[in-house]
Amino acid sequence: MPSIEERMKEQIGELQGQLQEYIDRLDAPKTLKDSMLYSLQSGGKRIRPLLLFATLEAFRKDWRAGLPVACAVEMIHTYSLIHDDLPCMDDDDLRRGKPTNHKVFGEAVAVLAGDALLTYSFQILSDAPPALLDDRKKILIISELARAAGPEGMVAGQTLDMEAEDRRISLEELESIHLHKTGKLISFCVKAGAILADATKRPRPNCPNSPAASGSPSKFATTSWISSGRRRFWGRTWGATSPRKRAPIPPCSAWRGPIKNWRKPSSRPRRF
Repeated sequence: MPSIEERMKEQIGELQGQLQEYIDRLDAPKTLKDSMLYSLQSGGKRIRPLLLFATLEAFRKDWRAGLPVACAVEMIHTYSLIHDDLPCMDDDDLRRGKPTNHKVFGEAVAVLAGDALLTYSFQILSDAPPALLDDRKKILIISELARAAGPEGMVAGQTLDMEAEDRRISLEELESIHLHKTGKLISFCVKAGAILADATKRPRPNCPNSPAASGSPSKFATTSWISSGRRRFWGRTWGATSPRKRAPIPPCSAWRGPIKNWRKPSSRPRRF
């Protein structure tokens, strides 16, 4: 039996190949396709697809059944990174140790590549073969994904993040930013895995309140480095070239309660 690391490596490899295939089949300008693929294949932990695959396997289903949804999620996540790096947002020069999309292809193409990835993700879902996604599942997944990525989810989080510029924010505000900007899409991956596994009548984890769904642990680890004055290379410039001032991070003492809460079991499962 392969180890967890070997299984994840296999899953990421197949995901990469499927993403490449989806871009290759597009009848679109080469520059646009190159820009889309540049950011899609620029690395990353692939946490969202891996969570979806793990949920399927938890229900003893073939994880490959989730490949179309996993690709759609990764495209939406990638579009958000492209737009987040633009001069009008965070104005970053580096992403995962490489020049950001707009630094390579220009701002106009970067915006269009992000737009293309967002819209193409829903085309992939709607065109998925019935053997993988029947009509009922398509409607459920498309609805959940749009909600997680749209004005009640990821886009809301980015808006809250930008509105928090140049002022000190509370821990609750910071958690709300991460819940929407990061957590909603992560939470969707677990929900989608349950839908694909026909587990809608079984209990599911209370995703919005789980540590992973909040997006906070990983953000806490990152922001702790910054707030403590340390500078570690994370593949980003962290504002070194950006005129934008990020919201001041609450002092470390404010994190003691949340850290204890992350260690507690989540509330009882809910049904959907």
